[in-house]
Formats: sequence, structure tokens, C-alpha cells
Amino acid sequence: MILVICTFSLAKGSDSILPCLPKDVGQDTLVSGGASAQKIVTVREALARIGARCEASRLIDKTGREIRFVHLLGCWGNPPQNYQELLVAQDREIEGLKQRYTVLEVSCAQTNPRSIQ
Repeated sequence: MILVICTFSLAKGSDSILPCLPKDVGQDTLVSGGASAQKIVTVREALARIGARCEASRLIDKTGREIRFVHLLGCWGNPPQNYQELLVAQDREIEGLKQRYTVLEVSCAQTNPRSIQ
């Protein structure tokens, strides 16, 4: 099971959220919209919605919980034989992370549906 969890550190004295983002997550990266799995939002929108801020070298939400980014599996052209087991294990690991952190799930499909018209 491969689960990529992005952690990051913040340069001291910086008030901007941008330096808190992992190198592989940008403000326009798409993440799951939370309660509605069908809703996809940008990292910028998700962080604004949860009141994210940088504090003590961590990106935290308005309740003080640390924010973690998880890159989801599943964009396989030809999925591996054990893809169902991989997805179940990923779901189990994400649920464990949600007990301690605010988790933003980074979609493996990064085409913004709002930009296609």
C-alpha cells in the first residue's frame, strides 16, 4: 500500500499560507469538497472554507487541527490486480488520519471541470 502524505514546514515569521503548502500541492490543485464527495474545489477554496492559517510552523484550521494533504490513488490507465485492496487500505488509513488531522484529499485527476466549457 502506497499512501503519500504531504507534510511541510513554514519559514518563521511568514504569515502567508502559500509557504505552508507542500511543493507538490498548489493553490489551484483540486481536492475533495469534504461532505459532498462529488464536489471538487481548489486548495485555495478549501483552505479559505476551513479558516486555514500558519501557526507555530504548521498549517492549521480554525479549530486548531493540523491540516494534512493526502494524494489519492486510483487514476490508473490499467489498474493493478489488487486495486480494490489498495483503495480499501487507503480509505482505512485516511479514516485513521482524520481522527487526528483535518485531511484534504488531493484528487489524482487534476482537470478542473470549471475550466472546460
